Amino acid sequence: MPVAVSATLAANEALDHRRRAGLPVLPLAFGEAGLPVMPELERELSAAAGHGAYGPVAGGSDLREAAAGYWRRRGLPADPGLIVAGPGSKPLLYGLLLAIGGGVVVPQPSWVSYAAQTRLTGAEPIFVRTPPGEGGVPDPDELRVAVTLERAAGRPVRCLVVTLPDNPTGTLARPETVRRVCEVARDLDLIIIADQIYRDLVFDQGTDYPCPSRYAPERTVITTALSKNLALGGWRIGVALLPEALSAVRDRLAAVASEIWSSTSGPTQQAAAYAFAEPPAVVERVTASRRLHEATVSAMTERFTAAGARVARPQGGFYLYPDLEHLREPLGVHTSAELAALLLDRYGMGVLPGSAFGEPPEALRLRVAISLLYGETDEQRTAALTAQDPVSLPWIAAALDRTTEVLTDLTAHESAPVRERVAVTA
Repeated sequence: MPVAVSATLAANEALDHRRRAGLPVLPLAFGEAGLPVMPELERELSAAAGHGAYGPVAGGSDLREAAAGYWRRRGLPADPGLIVAGPGSKPLLYGLLLAIGGGVVVPQPSWVSYAAQTRLTGAEPIFVRTPPGEGGVPDPDELRVAVTLERAAGRPVRCLVVTLPDNPTGTLARPETVRRVCEVARDLDLIIIADQIYRDLVFDQGTDYPCPSRYAPERTVITTALSKNLALGGWRIGVALLPEALSAVRDRLAAVASEIWSSTSGPTQQAAAYAFAEPPAVVERVTASRRLHEATVSAMTERFTAAGARVARPQGGFYLYPDLEHLREPLGVHTSAELAALLLDRYGMGVLPGSAFGEPPEALRLRVAISLLYGETDEQRTAALTAQDPVSLPWIAAALDRTTEVLTDLTAHESAPVRERVAVTA
């Protein structure tokens, strides 16, 4: 089966190519946390460098115990024996789809890899629209209809994926919506895979976090990792928690893991065990990161809103998802891919089109990621992390101002020439 490079990685490579060519770039495409590694985590990793042997397929006991404690502190029952570690939550998600089998419901829009991984299993993703302002979960009524129709056509559907908070919109579904989704999942006997990689980056930590395990504990699998809250994307470490009722799925996931990654890196597991134990230094770092992401994504949202875009207020993570329908006529663009290509070609602004997230091509929505604006060096990134007003730092302020310049300039061009240039240069 032909497989395209992930849209996020492809966009990052395109920006790197422009940067190496000496062209200016505004990197708003790649969802990397963009912060330095904690010195404490570096020490943990270094101390475990001698762990070169294969370990248990599901992960070492220290990591699984620490991950269980992490979830228990969030009010979830967690048996270390039902936790599986992997080289990032992304492989774990794919392993789960293989272990469960059948068709997969994914929200529209949703992270690019959910649909791509479903296709890799040999099934087609079933896109179900999200309620307005509530990204990451399918509309409960439309979910019921979609699965019923698929099954009536003879296609098995066995699970759905939800993200709380969401990528690409940065929004968080209401507890009532998640409760209704869980009721439909129970009625239709669907397993829920809850991707909670952004959970610790919910801006209002006092909010009522709508974990599906609250409403359907017997059928909810939770995945998370350290790539977003602690900026460890390159370390590739994630964990999945399954309920006792899905112990057979846990065993199949471990079997899949044994044939794909064998075991997760031993040194990385030791560092991850330290992180999931959440000592004060880790808690302080996550708190500082969350504060920085909120300040920057809020400032970027204001820039797009001032330019006439419709943007749901982000509630976590480091994304916003502006709707730029008002630019269709002045620009003469027909698709979000055309608009993203125009922004890259003319301005060096890297964003992702909504079509990469399962949206209809003609919907002029873009995913904007702000987390690579924190600086070019660790010194700058640390300054951003510790600043009382990070958006006033010169390099972040310059990126925000450049965004305003781009959005202002967009409406100053005629339709036909723009369309022709995009066709030539995209």
